[in-house]
Amino acid sequence: MAKQYRILVFGKPGCAKCKQLNQRLDELLAQPEWAEFEKCYYDLGTPDGLVAFCRAECLNPQRLPALVVTRFNEATQIYDYVPNRAPGMADPVCKASRLYQHVGLQTDYSEAGRGLLSPPMLTAILHEARA
Repeated sequence: MAKQYRILVFGKPGCAKCKQLNQRLDELLAQPEWAEFEKCYYDLGTPDGLVAFCRAECLNPQRLPALVVTRFNEATQIYDYVPNRAPGMADPVCKASRLYQHVGLQTDYSEAGRGLLSPPMLTAILHEARA
């Protein structure tokens, strides 16, 4: 049976931050609280990864790693992107890493973002997807 939510994670080969994001998500999703979520990793060095990345339509390839949350649609039997209900609104936790169109994150490499997608950011995004 399909999980209610699927987190699409985008990264590239040899990327330490991509590895770190995957580890953080694996630890988070191992907790019973997040049992309705699953992770699907896409390597942008593969055709499947590039296609999934292009379908997301809202990610910057210079801001990897990134993730987008999808929700299973019972009627269509496919996963749909969870829309951001407050696009452009300031986010004190995710800041500039928050996606505009969909619920998700992309790495902010500015001095303020320091190139990190922190556990509190990941938790905030999962809570938002459920809301």
